[in-house]
Amino acid sequence: QVQLVESGGGLVQAGASLRLSCVASGGTFSSYAMGWFRQAPGKEREFVARISRAGSLRYYGESVKGRFTISRDNAKNTVYLQMNSLKPEDTAVYYCAAGYGLGSSDPTRYDYWGQGTQVTVSS
Repeated sequence: QVQLVESGGGLVQAGASLRLSCVASGGTFSSYAMGWFRQAPGKEREFVARISRAGSLRYYGESVKGRFTISRDNAKNTVYLQMNSLKPEDTAVYYCAAGYGLGSSDPTRYDYWGQGTQVTVSS
């Protein structure tokens, strides 16, 4: 069983940056593809970014391309999401997820989820 704990969310103004972290425990971190998703009130969960097990492949949702960067440190069992040039429409609860497969933008392909961290961007 893998436990995921996100941190780093908060309230910022538009244009600011935040870095989210997700620490994994209870499994072999390097065995999992990792993803970040977000969910705003009244909306479906949205794919943000994903990274392969070794970190060599990274994919992003269209709305965050060029602004967000996903990375991982397998020695620290941690995946990061660097968020720059934040916009009010980035406001959501951000979740990290771990999956046994190759990774996907489909949230149903992930096996473990964190509890989420709130990001609020004011205009």
